Amino acid sequence: MPASTPIASTKSAALSRVIDSIPKGYHKYTAGTVAPEKAERMIRRLHQRHAIGATPAQRITRKQHKRANAILCTYSPAASGVVHWLMLFTEGELDSAELLRDVTDKSRLNWLGYELVRHPTRGATSWTWRRPKTEMAEHYTLLRDSLGKHHYGVVADHLQRIANQPGFHGVREQSWLLCQFARKYGYAGELPYLFYLQKIGHGDKLLLPDQI
Repeated sequence: MPASTPIASTKSAALSRVIDSIPKGYHKYTAGTVAPEKAERMIRRLHQRHAIGATPAQRITRKQHKRANAILCTYSPAASGVVHWLMLFTEGELDSAELLRDVTDKSRLNWLGYELVRHPTRGATSWTWRRPKTEMAEHYTLLRDSLGKHHYGVVADHLQRIANQPGFHGVREQSWLLCQFARKYGYAGELPYLFYLQKIGHGDKLLLPDQI
């Protein structure tokens, strides 16, 4: 199996890679941005430094030798001129120094406009994404203004845009609260359907040199 790393083509895929990886022990992180024309060179350099494209067997071997494993999550919005990246690490010795934070820190991980939070499910605790409080405050302000002016077409459009955002558990809960807010203050139109985010792939594989 050749070394590789997935390159996400959607925000949902990039965010899913993060919450799919944390339960596997990848809970330390560092993040940044890079210009698109420099992204592939950066990814190959990160593989040389941290083995982000290591195969499952290589990851087992690294763990046995108390070396940290690492994965890379990337996303580039269309016409944005920037690639957002986030590396997640397991416990263990780093092959190259990095200043890392932990997803359990009081200061939450914010990435691609969402914040990472825990939520209880079936007697256990898992991870999800939700909108930051500042963004939610803006949604309530815009809805309140449109409802007060009886601009129900604007309300409908706004609720649909909210519903089109990635359907993670935390985001859906917030979307439902916004819909109920609109209903409570006079919106009688049809509420948008809030889709659950199904299990999705993390992106197309970028093959990497097998040098770890």
